[in-house]
Amino acid sequence: MIDLHAHFLPGVDDGPATLAESLRLAEKAVADGVEWTVMTPHVHPRRYPNRLSGLRPHFENFRSALVEAGIPLKLSLGGEVRFGEESLELLAQDELPFLGECDGFRVLLLEFPHQNVPVGSLQFAERLLAARIRPLIAHPERNKSVMARPEILVPFLDIGCWLQLTAGSLVGRFGRTAQKTAEFILGNRWAHVLATDAHNLEHRPPLLSEGRDAAARLVGKLLAHEMVVERPARILGVQ
Repeated sequence: MIDLHAHFLPGVDDGPATLAESLRLAEKAVADGVEWTVMTPHVHPRRYPNRLSGLRPHFENFRSALVEAGIPLKLSLGGEVRFGEESLELLAQDELPFLGECDGFRVLLLEFPHQNVPVGSLQFAERLLAARIRPLIAHPERNKSVMARPEILVPFLDIGCWLQLTAGSLVGRFGRTAQKTAEFILGNRWAHVLATDAHNLEHRPPLLSEGRDAAARLVGKLLAHEMVVERPARILGVQ
């Protein structure tokens, strides 16, 4: 499996604070059947002022530590980019980390605030698409506005955005409302990929298989497999 959304890099956001914690997360992912994980630290200028050039040394250090520890996990560097004009400024500076490229579009993991879908979000997504950047909207099922009215996502789907569901949401790790919303999104075939959004071992572990298995019960094994293997592979350019 391939996990497109995970916070393993130590000391850069609200993920692990130490390298030892980061290595334990990587070991857990491998034990769960993940072969490749994309590091997606928060790019949130007002809270986590990360940028591509600053993240690269952290990424290379962690990759070297994995090799030294003998943990067979492939890594690549992306980011979870917060909605906002500051992100467009980073784009202009070539400082946004992308997940990969698919069908002629660079793929950007885009995060909205948890409380709402801000005014102007659709226009923001349209600007990205016009620049040949496809937004992959992170964990929409955990957004309060989406929980209240999932159909708010339809205009984003209509213009070409993709959705990334959190594996843990499908098994109730984020509460019953998020679970029901995730099931609704999945049942309507709106979700493009599943990922863990792992931050720690205790509450947000890198367990992609539980989401895959829950998805398989809802939409079948073939689609569930596609969401954790084939579609992520295409985004990473390995299929």
